[in-house]
Amino acid sequence: MSSSITSDLIPEGKLLVHIAENGHSFELDCNETTLVEAVMQSIELVSGVHFNDQLVLCADLKLEPQRPLSAYKLPSSDREVFIFNKSRLQTNSPPPPPEDVDIVEISEPQPPASYSDPHPLDDALDPALKALPSYERQFRYHYHRGQALYSRTLAEFDHCERLLREQKVQERALDVARGNLDQYYRMIQQNCSEFMKRYKQQHRYHADLLANFDKDMQKLRSTKLHPKLQTATRKYLSDFVKEDNLRKSAENCNSSHRQFENKVVQLNQMFGEVKRKVEELFTSRASMPIKNLELTIKEHQRYLNEQKSIMQFLSKDVNTVKKLVDDCLSSQLSSSLRPHDAVSELGPMYDDHDKNHLPRMLACEHAISKLLDFCKDKKNEMNMFVHTYMQKTTYVTYHIKDVKLQFPVFKEAMVRQEDLFMDLKLVRGIGPAYRACLAEIIRRKASMKLYMGMAGQLAERLATKREAEVRRREEFLKAHGLYIPKDILASMGLYDTPNQCDVNIAPFDTALLDIDIPELDHYAPEYLVGLPSKPASLRGSSSLSNESSHSADTEEIGVDTLGKDDSKDFLEGSELVEIAGTSKIEVENAKLKAELATAIALICSLGPEFEYESLDDSKVNTLLKNAAEKTAEALHLKDEYEKHLQQMLKEKQMQCVSYEKRIQELEQRLSDRYSQGPKLSITNNATGFGLQGVKDDDCKPDISGCGVNVPRVATSEPMDEVSCISISLDAKLGQSGRQTSKGREGVDENMMESSGMLNPHLDSSMQEPQQEDLQIGVKDGKDRMVGQSGMSLTNSSTAESMPEPLNALPCGTAAELGLVSKVGGDLVLELQSALADKLNQLSETEAKLKDALDEISMLRSEMETNHKLLDESQMNCAHLENCLHEAREEAQSHRCAADRRASEYSSLRASAVTMRGLFERLRNCVYAPGGMAGFADSLRTLSQSLANSLNDSEDDGSAEFRKCTQVLAEKVGFLSKHREELHEKFTNVEGVNEQLRKEMEEKNELVKTLFTKHQLEKQSNKEKISFSRLQVHEIAAFVLNSSGHYEAITRNCSNYYLSTESVALFTDHLPSQPSYIVGQIVHIEHQTVKPLLPSSSRPDRGRADPAEQLTSNTGTERLTLNSGSSLNPYGLPTGCEYFVVTVAMLPDTAIHSPPPS
Repeated sequence: MSSSITSDLIPEGKLLVHIAENGHSFELDCNETTLVEAVMQSIELVSGVHFNDQLVLCADLKLEPQRPLSAYKLPSSDREVFIFNKSRLQTNSPPPPPEDVDIVEISEPQPPASYSDPHPLDDALDPALKALPSYERQFRYHYHRGQALYSRTLAEFDHCERLLREQKVQERALDVARGNLDQYYRMIQQNCSEFMKRYKQQHRYHADLLANFDKDMQKLRSTKLHPKLQTATRKYLSDFVKEDNLRKSAENCNSSHRQFENKVVQLNQMFGEVKRKVEELFTSRASMPIKNLELTIKEHQRYLNEQKSIMQFLSKDVNTVKKLVDDCLSSQLSSSLRPHDAVSELGPMYDDHDKNHLPRMLACEHAISKLLDFCKDKKNEMNMFVHTYMQKTTYVTYHIKDVKLQFPVFKEAMVRQEDLFMDLKLVRGIGPAYRACLAEIIRRKASMKLYMGMAGQLAERLATKREAEVRRREEFLKAHGLYIPKDILASMGLYDTPNQCDVNIAPFDTALLDIDIPELDHYAPEYLVGLPSKPASLRGSSSLSNESSHSADTEEIGVDTLGKDDSKDFLEGSELVEIAGTSKIEVENAKLKAELATAIALICSLGPEFEYESLDDSKVNTLLKNAAEKTAEALHLKDEYEKHLQQMLKEKQMQCVSYEKRIQELEQRLSDRYSQGPKLSITNNATGFGLQGVKDDDCKPDISGCGVNVPRVATSEPMDEVSCISISLDAKLGQSGRQTSKGREGVDENMMESSGMLNPHLDSSMQEPQQEDLQIGVKDGKDRMVGQSGMSLTNSSTAESMPEPLNALPCGTAAELGLVSKVGGDLVLELQSALADKLNQLSETEAKLKDALDEISMLRSEMETNHKLLDESQMNCAHLENCLHEAREEAQSHRCAADRRASEYSSLRASAVTMRGLFERLRNCVYAPGGMAGFADSLRTLSQSLANSLNDSEDDGSAEFRKCTQVLAEKVGFLSKHREELHEKFTNVEGVNEQLRKEMEEKNELVKTLFTKHQLEKQSNKEKISFSRLQVHEIAAFVLNSSGHYEAITRNCSNYYLSTESVALFTDHLPSQPSYIVGQIVHIEHQTVKPLLPSSSRPDRGRADPAEQLTSNTGTERLTLNSGSSLNPYGLPTGCEYFVVTVAMLPDTAIHSPPPS
C-alpha cells in the first residue's frame, strides 16, 4: 500500500482509493469478493479517517459497507473510489491545516583541508606538483556540493509533482461530488415537476368545479326528467341531490382549496430557493486552474536538466584531475605535458566551477524552492476550496432532503382534496350520465332493429335455398319418374320435401323509453355535458329524414373515437343490403343512428376531467394542429361530396328534361294515331281482328275531359316485420312484357338514343335496384311531368313513399286511357332497361379502364424501379473500379514499403549479428577468471582490439559500442586502482580500529569499577543507622534483651520495641532468633501502659510471662497491640509510654544468629 501513485495505469487486483480532503491516494490489494467494509477499515488505518466518518463514492454510486466490490464492478482499471470525511462536511468543522512538506535536509560538505587528508604529492619539491592534490580536493568538494544541491532540488521537484497530483485528485473528487449532487437534484426536480403537473391538473379542475357550481346546479334545476321517470319527489335532475348539504360542502372545498394552494406556493418557493443554490454551486469553480500549475511545473523541468548537465561537467573535471594526479604518482606523464601545463589548465576549470557552475546550481535550486512554495500555496488554496465547496454541497443536500420529505405529505393532501371534492364531482357528473343513459336507449333500439333485420335476411336466404331445392327435386322426379314406379320412389324417400325454416326471436328491450335522436336534445341538452353546442349542420344530421348526404355530415362527429366500443363490431357486421321490405339507405340510417348514439354516450362517459388531462405544451400543440388538419380535410371532403351530389342532381335533371321532351313527343304521336284510330278499328273489325290488334298497334284513343287516379304502391315496409315483399310496381307493369314486337317497333328510335345521353360519371348508388326511379325536384312542375309520363317517380332518400294521385290524360273512355298508359309504361321500361344496360357497360368499361390504368401505373413503377436499380448498378460498378484502382495503388505502395523494410531488415540483421558478436566478447570479458584484476585486463584488451579493428564500413551501433567499451575500460581501470587504494586504507583503518577497541574495553572496565565504588559510597551514606530519635524511613538497629524482646539502640530515647510482625518477618526462615536486627522503619505506633482491670475469669492471664505470650505457638492467644489496649507486654510501669516500630528488610543485609550452644 502506498500513498503516492505516479502511474495512471492500475494493475489488476489493485483498488485505487483517493481521500478527497487532501488528495492522498492509496493502492489496496483486493479482489471482487472483498467487502467495502474491509476497504474502509484499511483506509482508517492508513489515513486516519474514522470508519463512521467515511462517505465512499464511485462515480455516481454510493458504496455500502456490507456489499462486495463486485456489486459496483470493482476493482477496475478505469474506476476510482473517493472517500469523503463526513466530519469535515459539517458547517462548524475546522478548516484544513496548512500543507506540510517534509524534505530531508542534505548538508553540504565542508571545504577540504590539506592536513585532514594528506597526499603523497604534498611533500613534492615542485610547486606545480604540490598544487595538483589541492585542485583534486577542490574539484571533489565542488562535485559533492553539486551532488547535494541536485539531490535537494530533485526532492523539492518531486514534492511539487506530488502536490500537483493531489490537486488533480481533489478536482476529480469535486467532479464526483458535483455529479452525485446533480443526480440527486435531477431526481427531486423530476418528482417536483410530476407533482406540479398533477397539481395543476387537479387545481384547474377543482377551480372549475367551484367557479361553476351554481351554473351546474342551475343546469340540473332546469332539466326535467322524462315524463315516465318523474315521480312526486323527483321531477328535475336537481332532485337527485340535497342542495343544502352540497353548498356547505362547496364552502369547505373552497376554504381547503385556498389553503392547499398557499401551501403549494410555499413548496414551489422552497424548491426555487434550492434550485438557485444548486445553480450557484455548480457555477463556482476553483480560483486557479490546474492546467496553469501543470504548465509551470513543466517549464521548471529545465532547471533539473541544467543541473544534470552541470553535474556531468563536474564529474568529468574530477576524473581529469584524478588522472593527472595518478599519472604524476606513477611518473607516466608524457614529455609534451609538464606539471606546470597541467596546473595552468586546471586554473580556468576551477574558476569556471567557482564562478559559473556552482552559482548556477544554487540559482536552479532557489527557483525550484520558489516553485515548491508556490505549489504549497496553491495546494492550501485547493484544500480550503474543497473544504468550503463540500460544506456548501452538504448544506444544499440537506435542503434537497427537506424538499424531498415534503412530497409524500403533499401527495397525501392531494388525495384528501380529491375525497373532499367528491360531492362537487357528483354534481358535475349527473348531467353527462343522464344524457349517456338516454343515448344508450337510442343505441339499443337501433341495434335491435338491425338485429331483427339480420334475422329476417337470414330467413329470406333460407327460404330461397329451400325453393331452389324443391324445384331441383321436382325436375329430378320429372326426368326419372317415368321409368321407376312411384312406390319404389316413395320407398326410396325421394318424395320428401324440405321443411320451412321459421326464425323466431323472443322479444327483448321492451321496457326501453320511447325516445329518438331529436328527443335526446330535448330531454338532455348538450349543455349538461359541459361541451360547446354543435353547429346546426351537425345537429341537423341526426334526423332520420335527411337526404343521402347524411353519411358525409355525420363523419364530422368524430366517430373514429368509437374504435374501442363493443357495439362497433356488431354494427360493422350488418350488411347494407335490402332486408324484407327495407331499403339499403334505411339500413345505413339505422347503423348511423346507432353509431351516433354510441358517440354521444362515449363523449358523456369521457368525464369532465378529460378537459384537464395532463398534456405537455408540445403535445397540446400537436393535438390542436392535427385536429385542425383533420377538420379542414373533413370540411373539404364534405364540400367535394356536396359538389358531387349537385353535379349528379344536375345530370339527373337534364336526363329528366330529355325524358320529358321525348314523352311529349310520344304523346303527340299517340294523339295523332288516335285520330286515325276509328278507321283502323273499322278495318280491323272487318278483317275479324279484335281489340287485341289495336293494343298490338299501340293505337289508343285519347279521351279528354276525364281523369283517372292511379294509386302508387308503397315500396317499403317496417324493418322489424319479417314478411315477403308485397305487390310492387314491376309486378303491376309485368303485363307490358307480353306485348308484341310490333308495338315496340312503333316507338321512335330517338327515345332509345336518349338513353345513351347519360353522364358516365354517375354515382354508383344510382345503379342499385332501390334507386331505379329517377330523382327530380319536388318543385317546378314535377307532378305535371309524372302525370304526362304515367310513371310514379318518388323521392327514395328516406325509403318512405306516400300514395299521391296522378294527373290523368284527357280521354274518352277508361279503356283507351288504360291502353295509352300501357304503351307509355312499355316505353319507360324499355328506356330504363336500356339505361341499366348502358350503365352496366359503362361500369364494366370503367372497371377495365381502371384495371388497365392500375396495370400501367404498376408497370411504370416497375420500370422506374428497374431504372433506379440500373443507375445504382452503374454507380456501383464505377465505385468498384475506383476501389480496384485504389487497391492497386495501395498494393504497389505496400510492395515498395515491403522492399524497403526488407532491405532495412537485412541491414539490421547484419548489425544485430555484429552486435551479438561484440556482446559475446564482452560477456567473455565479464566472466573471465582472475577476479577484478582479470576483468580489468580483459576489458582493456578488448578495448584495444576494437580500436585496432576500426574500419570505414563500421555502422553507428558498432562505433558507439566501441566508444562505450573504451570508456568502460577506462572507468573499470580507474575503479580497480581505486579499489586497491581503498583496500590498503581499509587495512590501516582496521588496525587502528583494533587498537581503539582495546583501549575502549580498558576504559569500560575502569568506568564500571568507579561506578560500583560510587554506588557503594552512596548506599553507605544513605543507609547510616540512626541512634537518636527514630523517624520513619530511617534505619534502626534492634538488640534482643533479657526479656526476649527486640529493643532499639538509641542515645536519648528508650522504650522503642520491634513489632511482632517485624520479628516474624526476620526470624521465620531462621532456626533460632538472631541477636540483633537492622531494618528500615516504615511505621511507629505510640502506646501507653494502662492499669489492668480486675477479672475473676482470668486471674492468671495478666501475670503471665510476656515472652511466653509473644512466643506462644497458638494464634488465638497472641497479643494484639493497639492504641486502646491495656495490656503490658514489655513489663513497663503503669503510665509509661512506649513505641512499637514496624521495619522492613534492607537489601543485601545479612541476619546474624547466635551460634548454637
